[in-house]
Parts: sequence; structure tokens; C-alpha cells
Amino acid sequence: MKKFFSFLLLLFAVVATQAQIKDPVKFKTELKTLSDTEAEVIFTGAIDKGWHVYSTDLGDGGPISATFNVEKISGAEVVGKLKPVGKEISTFDKLFEMKVRYFEKTAQFVQKIKFTGSTYTIDGYLEYGACDDESCLPPTQVPFKLSGKTNIAASATDAQTTAESEVEQTAADTVAAQAPFFSTEQPTDLWKPVINELQALGEENSHEDMSWILIFVTGFVGGLLALFTPCVWPIIPMTVSFFLKRSKDRKKGIRDAWTYGASIVVIYVTLGLAITLIFGASALNALSTNAVFNILFCLMLIIFAASFFGAFELTLPSKWSNAVDSKAETTSGLLSIFLMAFTLSLVSFSCTGPIIGFLLVQVSTTGSVVAPAIGMLGFAIALALPFTLFALFPSWLKSMPKSGGWMNVIKVTLGFLELAFALKFLSVADLAYGWRILDRETFLALWIVIFALLGFYLLGKIKFAHDDDDNKVGVPRFFMALISLAFAVYMVPGLWGAPLKAVSAFAPPMKTQDFNLHSNEVHAKFDDYDLGMEYARQQGKPVMLDFTGYGCVNCRKMEAAVWTDPKVSNLINNDYVLITLYVDNKTPLPEPIKIMENGTERTLRTVGDKWSYLQRVKFGANAQPFYVLINNEGQPLNKSYAYDESIPKYIDFLQTGLENYRKEKNQ
Repeated sequence: MKKFFSFLLLLFAVVATQAQIKDPVKFKTELKTLSDTEAEVIFTGAIDKGWHVYSTDLGDGGPISATFNVEKISGAEVVGKLKPVGKEISTFDKLFEMKVRYFEKTAQFVQKIKFTGSTYTIDGYLEYGACDDESCLPPTQVPFKLSGKTNIAASATDAQTTAESEVEQTAADTVAAQAPFFSTEQPTDLWKPVINELQALGEENSHEDMSWILIFVTGFVGGLLALFTPCVWPIIPMTVSFFLKRSKDRKKGIRDAWTYGASIVVIYVTLGLAITLIFGASALNALSTNAVFNILFCLMLIIFAASFFGAFELTLPSKWSNAVDSKAETTSGLLSIFLMAFTLSLVSFSCTGPIIGFLLVQVSTTGSVVAPAIGMLGFAIALALPFTLFALFPSWLKSMPKSGGWMNVIKVTLGFLELAFALKFLSVADLAYGWRILDRETFLALWIVIFALLGFYLLGKIKFAHDDDDNKVGVPRFFMALISLAFAVYMVPGLWGAPLKAVSAFAPPMKTQDFNLHSNEVHAKFDDYDLGMEYARQQGKPVMLDFTGYGCVNCRKMEAAVWTDPKVSNLINNDYVLITLYVDNKTPLPEPIKIMENGTERTLRTVGDKWSYLQRVKFGANAQPFYVLINNEGQPLNKSYAYDESIPKYIDFLQTGLENYRKEKNQ
């Protein structure tokens, strides 16, 4: 029985480890002969859903480009560079804030080679980078060793070269095998796996995309905003009264109102499905981050804002609504009610169009086929709800606010908001092309002006064409002005580099800030694991390991949004020894090191390879950011922490580790 439970425990540990280690791409390698003297090395990778593999020649500072690397070669030579084959997606990557190309579902790379001898041997590896929406894997290597005979006649020189190559390869293998992974001075117990210990502390590893509930709520809020615009609100009492009066049977009138509301839902949900089915989920995601599209969407929002300010009226062709309306009058039954709902959708376009467009763009970035439909469902329910409720409770119509100047206030307020969001879309294009016309301080200055003007408008200091001259400032309007002006003042310190966490999702990255008085107070004490551990042992302090990457944008977000908190920075600086390990550090190791991992021989060539191996073998994880707290013997003090910008959670993470360390010291 004990053996049985031991087996279950071992099985649980293995499964838990696999939950942490991510292996979303499986590559296979093959050699395709083109002629007696030419061939191609073909790498074909199957990519898990939600992940993508980056292409070649992406430049520095971003995701790792796919590269073909040769360690030993004889009887052949490499011709040209590694080339991507197949359908690539070219887009602006929000995670890396640069223009990239990547593969989804399947990635294929081809390297051309030329035979120069009667036999050939090629020993090397493909290196690639893979990411999902929240994290990236460290540079991953696909080793290969190809050898065989060609149709080229052997020569004495060829034979000599082959023999010399074999001697060199044998010598290299001997040196690599004899090279110790740890020096004699390094305590190897510090590299001992602690995966089971992390699981015992409640280790979790789950990343969820934007939930359907959140998408629905976003759409519902958009529907409520559209409801209070001049295009929709005045229609509600007229439509409800029409249904109740056209039938002497009140139950039939209520049923017609229900049908009218259901028709609105069907129309907008169909729109959401149609958008996705026409373009496809992945195409929508690429389109939403495409620089040209963002410029066009920015211009569209500016035009809609000008329309809301009263510069002109945007409507669909009148013959469309007239044709549908006349058709509704000549028909009866459910079709007539459906056509009336369709007429509402057309005549209210000038108010609902910008809201629908913005909503569809936002939810489409989730990559889910049903996301636009769920967003439109929330929007339509909010829009249809009043028609049904007022039909069920006709007495509510008497207490319904009358149409008036307050509706134009809402319309103009939406115009200011659209103007602000237009800058966000322009910022995406600006980052993609590197124009630097909308740096962080420029963006914030424009937002400060926009929200200050909105505050003055709500206080009645600014008037537009459709505003009433005697429109008084009520209490709700005053509080809206107070919020807008306070928000404008809140953003002012950002001109000098303040983090402004509330707008970090909209403003350009901090690296575009030209004038910055704010500095991150958290600095790593060490970038070497073993040296940092020795220092922590001498100082009697616990260790915080920060597995990160130069191209890890979410790592930078954590540093800007969480580490800048005074309590967090105080805990890290004073109570921990921070060791930051870059898994994409390309500094070569003194000598390549061969290791066995999961039954496969791997070669560690760079410092980043070494730290990535440490993260995998000791903690059973391979995504960044990854934070773990350990004592001076390398044992975990708390479960690990990944990308989550909640400051209270991060403080609790640090304090729990510190308390556990002190308990151990007192025992």
C-alpha cells in the first residue's frame, strides 16, 4: 500500500512539473536533396493554440529571431540565410512594441546547403523564440546532426578533411564531457530541484485570457452609453406606446415589445458573428494591431468626435432606412417587428456606430471566434432592455426623464472620449513606424488638455452648436466635471516621469519619455546566481530570484507598476538579496556544456542558457517574468509569482517569504 501511495505522489509531482514547464512548439528536422550538390535543411514546427513563433530578421530589442547555427560542418557549406516558408502574420506586437512577423499553428524554416565532398556531417541547432499573450519562453534550441554520402567523387583532400573533422569532434566531445557544470567552489545543492517543495506551498500556473464575462460587461456598458444618446432615448417611449396601443390585448403588446427587444439582440449578435466569420479571429487580431488600420481608426474616431461636437451630422443613406421602414408598414407579424428593430439600428448609427466599432476592435484582440458575438450580445441586451421593461411596466414611462439638453451633454462627452481614444490608436502606429511624434509626454499633454476641456464644458464654460443657452449645471454634471478635472490634474506629474498606473495601458511606454525625473529605486544586487547566494549567506538574508529577459515587456511592466511602490521597493532593497537572471543573455560561456534533460542531450552555450536551465531544472518553469523566494540553502520560502500587477498580492508574496525565513532562522 505504501508503494502505491508513493507511486501516486510521484505521479502527482510529474504532472505538476509538466504544468509548469511549457513546451508549446514541437519541431522536426529533415534533409531534402535538390541535386547532386545542393540540399535543404527543413525545420517544421507544430504550434499549440494561443502561441506563436517569431520569424527571422526581427532586429534587436524585441523577440528572438529564428536562426540557423552550425557547430561542426564537413563536406558541405551553408548557402545564404535561414528563410521562413509559409503564411506569416505581419503586425505590430503590443507585447514588444515593435513590428514583427510570426507563425501560428505551423512554422517552417528552410536553410540551403551545398555539398563539397563525397560525405557530409552537419552538427548544429535551430534557435527560435515563442510567445503567447502574457509570457515568452527563453531562446529555445532544436539540435540536429545530419550525415551521409553524396554523389560527388571522393578525393584525398576530402578524406583528410573528414578525418581531421572527426578528430576535432571527438576532442570537443571529450572536453565537453569532462567540463564540470559547477566549479569545485560552487555548492551544487543550490541547484537541487525544489519543484515538489513549491507544489507543497500551493504552486499554481494558470493564465486566463479576457473572460467572456468581462467581454459581456464591456459590451453591456457600451450599450448603456448608446441608450442615453439623442439617437435612441427619444425613440423608447414612442416605440413602447406604439406596441401597447396597436393591440387591444395588452399581453400581445407586451409580446410584441419582447419580440422587438429580441430582434435587436439578434441583429447585433449577427453583426458580431459576421465580422468574425468574414475576417477570421486571427485576422481580426492582426488587423487590430496593424499600423495602417490604427491610423484609419484614429481618423474615424476624430470624424465621429467632430460629429458629436455638432460640426456635421453623420447618417446612413436615408433610402436604406426609408426602404426598411416602408417594408415594415406593408408587412405584419414577427417580420414587421423585426424590420422595425432593423430600422432602429440604421437610424441610430450616428450614435451607436463609434461605440460598436470601438467595442469590436477591443474584443477582437482576444483571438476568440465568439468574443465579438458576446460583446455584441451585451451591447444589444442593454439597448433592448428598456423597450421590454417599459412595456411590462407602462407606468414607468411617466417617470422617464424627458428628452432635452442633457442628451446632447452625453453626446459631447462621448465626443471628448472618442478624441482621447483616437490618440491611443495613433500611438500604436507611431510606435510601429518609429515616428516619435507621440512620445509619452506629448500623449499625456494632449490627454490633460482634452479632459480639462471636458471638465470646463461640463461646468458650462464651453458651449457647442447644439447646446442650450440656458442649460444649467446640475449636481450630476458638476460631479462629472469634478472627476474629469481631477483626472487631468492626476496626469500632470506624468510629464516629469511619474508612473501613472491608471493610464499605463493607454499611454506610450516609459522608454519614449524624453524628460524623466522618476527613477526605479529597485536595483539587482547580482546577476549571477552562485555569487548572489554566497553574498546572501554571508549577510543572513533571504534571496529573491528574478528570472527575466531583455525583450520581456511584461517584466518591464511589473518593474514599473509594482516595484515602484514604496513598500515593495523597501522590502526588496532592505530585506532581500535581489538576483536578476536574464535568460536571453547572449554572453558565451567559457566552454559549451552538455547536459541531459528529460532524456535529451542539450548544449548550454550562453549565460542565458545557463539561467534558463536553472529555472527549468530547479523550479520546473520556463516562462518570464518568474519570481521565487528562497533561503540560503536554495529552498523555497513561498510559492512562485508570475505576471500579476496587483501590489497587495505582491506585498503578501514578499512578506510571507520573509516571515517563513525568520521562522526557519529561529528554529
